[in-house]
Amino acid sequence: MPPPWATCEAVLSEAFHLLGERGAPNLGTLLRRRALLVAFALAENLEPVMKLIEKYSNVPMGFADACLVRMTETLADPFILTTDQDFRVYRRHSRQVVPCATPK
Repeated sequence: MPPPWATCEAVLSEAFHLLGERGAPNLGTLLRRRALLVAFALAENLEPVMKLIEKYSNVPMGFADACLVRMTETLADPFILTTDQDFRVYRRHSRQVVPCATPK
């Protein structure tokens, strides 16, 4: 999938933390080159995000996951690359599978 890729600030926060000092510079490079774009405004999506967190509280759904699922509801041709198997459980627009690729 050619860049640019879209994400949200919550995912960036998790990614910087998980990548640590060795991986963070590469993530920063993607952002600076605009190969990775922040394409989500929580202020405009707060209620749908909170409803997703409440709906999937038994999984539980984290804030970043809820933002990504909401993003799939707002983008024309969404696709998530993730290591999180929970995206196979989540549904967009209540019933649609979240289009994603996860490691097997």
